[in-house]
Amino acid sequence: MEQLVSRFFQLKELQREVETELEQLRKQIIEFFPDSDVREVGEYRVSVTYQERREYDGDRLFQALPDPAVWKLLSKPDPAKISGLLKLRVIPEQVLVGTYDLRRTPILRVQKR
Repeated sequence: MEQLVSRFFQLKELQREVETELEQLRKQIIEFFPDSDVREVGEYRVSVTYQERREYDGDRLFQALPDPAVWKLLSKPDPAKISGLLKLRVIPEQVLVGTYDLRRTPILRVQKR
């Protein structure tokens, strides 16, 4: 059993190292290719696209929600829950205007040709 636990620990350490290096490389590639054009780099295709994500402000959201029961469903600004409430039409989109900021998140795709 100690061998299994030891191997698990080793792999988790390796995973942290790999994830750290991947994030560093991702940032460098995005800095080099800041736009969304597809680029050919050797035998690879590189594209950077952007996804807009809402970051809700808790105070503004609380003031905008008309029903305290809806706020209890959220308890904190959770974009996934808010999106679900919008889709279910529990709250209208107009109520949320001004309660969030949009954040552009780059999405890096590297494919082998």
